[in-house]
Amino acid sequence: MLRFRKIDFGNIGCHRLCRIVAPGLGTGKTTMTKIIKEMLPPDVRVARDAQDLLIECCVEFINLISSESNEVCSREEKRTIAPEHVLKALQVLGFSEYIEEVYSAYEQHKLETMHDVAKSVKWGNGAEMTEEEALAEQQRMFAEARARMNGGATAPKQPDPEQSLES
Repeated sequence: MLRFRKIDFGNIGCHRLCRIVAPGLGTGKTTMTKIIKEMLPPDVRVARDAQDLLIECCVEFINLISSESNEVCSREEKRTIAPEHVLKALQVLGFSEYIEEVYSAYEQHKLETMHDVAKSVKWGNGAEMTEEEALAEQQRMFAEARARMNGGATAPKQPDPEQSLES
């Protein structure tokens, strides 16, 4: 049976603790409250005390998984916690029922990350566009931005760079 240790928040406040434990979540308590509301039917309300308790439990769960992941990582004499360490921590702590879903989310994250990297490489090294194509694209984007700034009018169509090269 898993037991959570008692948390003494002192003066830190739950919202600051969420931000400390999971800085990528934005505003912490606000984000967690939004997640809680999204998970419930629209006609269900949650008292503020219940929200705070749920958030404390989430923070404790994150701390528990992080701590065990760190121990797994240390036993393997590694210096960086890898996703495999988190999966092993879930198993060790008795959360095996979450492993498949966590692994699936990890695989989805890898696919999205590869897609983002592929997009940044295309724009980052410029090898995909000629200088003329890049200039035409830049002018098109400037025209669109100008149009948005001037009241949402659509930007005039830019001439095809292929046509201008032939003439």
